[in-house]
Amino acid sequence: MKKKAVIALGGNALVKKGQRGTIYEQFANTRKSVKSIVKMIKEGWDVVVTHGNGPQVGAILLQNKVAKGLTPAMPLGICVAESEGLIGYMIQQCLSNALKKEHIEKPVIALITQIIVDQNDPSLSNPTKPIGPYYDDDEAIELRKEGFQVVQQPNGWRMVVPSPDPKYIVEGESIKKMLDEGIIVIASGGGGMPVIEREDGGLDGLEAVIDKDLAAERLAEAVEAELLLILTDVERVYLYYNTPKQKTLDKISLEELKKYYEEGHFPPGSMGPKILAAIQFLESGGKKVIVANIEKCWEALQGETGTWIVKD
Repeated sequence: MKKKAVIALGGNALVKKGQRGTIYEQFANTRKSVKSIVKMIKEGWDVVVTHGNGPQVGAILLQNKVAKGLTPAMPLGICVAESEGLIGYMIQQCLSNALKKEHIEKPVIALITQIIVDQNDPSLSNPTKPIGPYYDDDEAIELRKEGFQVVQQPNGWRMVVPSPDPKYIVEGESIKKMLDEGIIVIASGGGGMPVIEREDGGLDGLEAVIDKDLAAERLAEAVEAELLLILTDVERVYLYYNTPKQKTLDKISLEELKKYYEEGHFPPGSMGPKILAAIQFLESGGKKVIVANIEKCWEALQGETGTWIVKD
């Protein structure tokens, strides 16, 4: 039986802290990020890769802002699709090149992915997800006049948008078929494109974003993966993170993790969505979740680092 994994690359996979995010930096970082994926493929894993898009979609929104007097600004949904395409292209090319160096003949496909959400999701009427660049007071006033919602943060004002819960992936069956045929798929990038179903069966896009970790979990369900590998900028999951009481979680059961989650140990703006994704994946039939630093993916798979979350 084939081993299937969904690998969720965090936002730091392509743009590191302190970098400007030039295309040369992003390609260099991507080449590093795919090395562990190649090792997994050599070991017999069939993989689907997903990724964050925070720095990239933020840059696109900033370009929109600067160039709005020269060319029509694109809505958020189009910006998310644009970022999914450009990041997918980088991963696709770097992973294909790395596989060829290892004499592995496997096709790699990047797919723009649509994800169904509930048109009555509470977040659609109560946007709370900050996105894009920071604005000064005058710009925030103009954004409000244009119909955008903004919130004040320490570094200025930011737009906030809805972040509805993903229900299922429109292209999920097609992704599973490709995976079963030996194709490596890059999908649900940046959380995918949130869409709602019309009464006539068609789809309409939304001005919203989906949390990338929750989308990764739905992707893992769709392809019937046994492993969800969440790669981020910390080495493990911690209790009381960044406090004198900080405690490392090396291996933890689903029930114990749920208890900590319900006690509020994992804030919504950081580890919370990753832990919720882990819980949902294991409850839906997945076997294992590993949360690890993106630089130590292979070591985490060998049990040398990272946090392993299992049912028992």
